[in-house]
Amino acid sequence: MSLVREATPEDVAQLHQMINELAEYEKAPEEVIATEQNLMKALFGRELLSPEFDQHDSISGAGTADTPSGHPALYALVVEDPENPDEIAGMAIWFLNYSTWDGKHGIYLEDLYVRTKFRGQGMGKALLKRLAQICLENDYSRFQWWVLDWNESAIEVYRSMGAKAMNEWTVYRVSGQELTDLGSE
Repeated sequence: MSLVREATPEDVAQLHQMINELAEYEKAPEEVIATEQNLMKALFGRELLSPEFDQHDSISGAGTADTPSGHPALYALVVEDPENPDEIAGMAIWFLNYSTWDGKHGIYLEDLYVRTKFRGQGMGKALLKRLAQICLENDYSRFQWWVLDWNESAIEVYRSMGAKAMNEWTVYRVSGQELTDLGSE
């Protein structure tokens, strides 16, 4: 069985590489502008450091992040290659959201990715199961994510696990120049 664990600072380079692999899979490689430094700061509240950083830091014990509350902006789980624990086979990158109707936090899954050679071995399901456990352990009310409408294999897996499409909702985004314009008014 593969080990699902919290990401550590040592995993950041592989996480960043997998973000780029996911963007390639989703036919949008040119859209990734995030750096390893961005990821390190969001996950652990610091820039990439020299080899002297504390090798025992975990997400739950991370330093203050670049958020108003000082809590990490982002969390990550990884699943290790069962034959080579130094290689990450898959990842789940997530953050907390909040339901004003439920009065509770939830998890928003930003990225779920399992490298091609590891697919079909239950690693994606193991990551999703661990995130569901985190919800239950912390009394969170929901666990949600987006999926591209053409990704039928992922949709099939999600449905088999009890996830339901929220077809009555439409996602909106403001970014780039439009964000600058809106924020400058």
